Amino acid sequence: MTILTRYLLRAHLAPFLFAFAALTGLLFINTVAQRLEGLVGKGLPIEIILKAVALVLPHTIAVTLPMALLTAVLYTFSELATHNEIVAMSGAGTEPRRLFLPILLLGFFTSGVTFLFNDRILPEANHELKNLRLSIQQKSPTFQLKEQIVNRIEAEDGVGPYFLFVDVIDPETSELGNVRIHDMSQYGIRRTTYAVRGTMDLNSTFTDLHLRLFDGYSYEFDSREEGSFRRTNFEEQLYVMRGVGNLFEDAGSDQRSDREMSVAMLLDAREERLGQLEGIRSESRETAKRAVERALGLGAVSDSARAGAGRPPIGVVPGGPLLPRDELVRSTASASRAEMGRYSTTYRFANQVGVEINKKIVISTACVIFVLIGVPIGIRFPRGGVNMVIVVSSVVIGVYQVGLTTGEKWADRGMANPFWTMWAPSIIFLVLGVFLVSRMGQWTAAVRGSDWREIWLATRNLLSRFRIVGRRRRAAA
Repeated sequence: MTILTRYLLRAHLAPFLFAFAALTGLLFINTVAQRLEGLVGKGLPIEIILKAVALVLPHTIAVTLPMALLTAVLYTFSELATHNEIVAMSGAGTEPRRLFLPILLLGFFTSGVTFLFNDRILPEANHELKNLRLSIQQKSPTFQLKEQIVNRIEAEDGVGPYFLFVDVIDPETSELGNVRIHDMSQYGIRRTTYAVRGTMDLNSTFTDLHLRLFDGYSYEFDSREEGSFRRTNFEEQLYVMRGVGNLFEDAGSDQRSDREMSVAMLLDAREERLGQLEGIRSESRETAKRAVERALGLGAVSDSARAGAGRPPIGVVPGGPLLPRDELVRSTASASRAEMGRYSTTYRFANQVGVEINKKIVISTACVIFVLIGVPIGIRFPRGGVNMVIVVSSVVIGVYQVGLTTGEKWADRGMANPFWTMWAPSIIFLVLGVFLVSRMGQWTAAVRGSDWREIWLATRNLLSRFRIVGRRRRAAA
């Protein structure tokens, strides 16, 4: 490794770490703030809250890693040009393109790290976060019961559950109508309570459920005492279910969505979906074939139908369909609609898998494309400073964000091919980056000029050339 290469890499290190830490911190705080409402106030253990917060971090890192590289490249080469280091290197016989090669290798290295992170770490974090959300959803601070079904409520000691049945629940006042409780929380004791109405709330620590019941009675049976049976009438009774709000169950599942799979899993899932599509096509062909045979009175189905029918009815042509034509149309149309529904659903799932595969590759290769864009722009406009870094980064990342989001929607709906919708922003910036790199040898990176006014003049010049070319083509036509 030459002195120049080491110098360039060291110059990029501090801006990259600063940009990575700043961007990751901002996006992470924003994401945590959005999800905090679903975690606080449920009596969750602090370790569960910290785990949920930590599992959000990998998704943030996957986004900010390429963004930090683009910011670091723009800032570093802008600073090198501002301090006339590019001019000094050019005077010593080092072409600007020679400075580009070490940073291009850095882009490939960052691209590989990003791909491995998105393929190995991010899917597992997403999978654990999904299972954690499912577990948290079972622990609601308002203890949401469902009407007219048996609600199973686990007890604190785990001996036995409560079974609660309520005909009517007012979600605003928490009033209950026609309450039945089957209590199996105590060993050997079975108690059934009926009440005309009641109210429900949790204690201040969200651990115990308090049911205040009115106008009811209860039956109690103790299996340890032979012949024991008690009935108790009450006008008002406080029924406490202890520990039901402090119970946290693991609702983990091995089923994975497309964002919880590695590339190898996604490829297997796509092959499976494509095989299902081929199977649905074969079934559709068989359905159409059977419908035509029935309409023409051909095939084994029609032969068996004719043998059982005996003499054909009046008005039916011998050898023709034995079933009424409208029934044949209805049955064929029903089967076709069902197969089309299955086909469209499977096709959409296959597209979603294809989108996720291409997205992982696009995000990782964006690191190389950002180097192609950042190096020439940083050298060409050194007086842009931090403002130039912010504006260029925002525009490039914004185009990527809009392109990937819109492309994903189009591909999921089957409106476009997942490859082109995901790779469109990368192709655009790749062409732009190659063009800018090819022009690097013609630039002299001086501090004079190269400000925002020059950027505006260059843009206006380019647009003028396009207009002139358009006029010549119209005149020739």
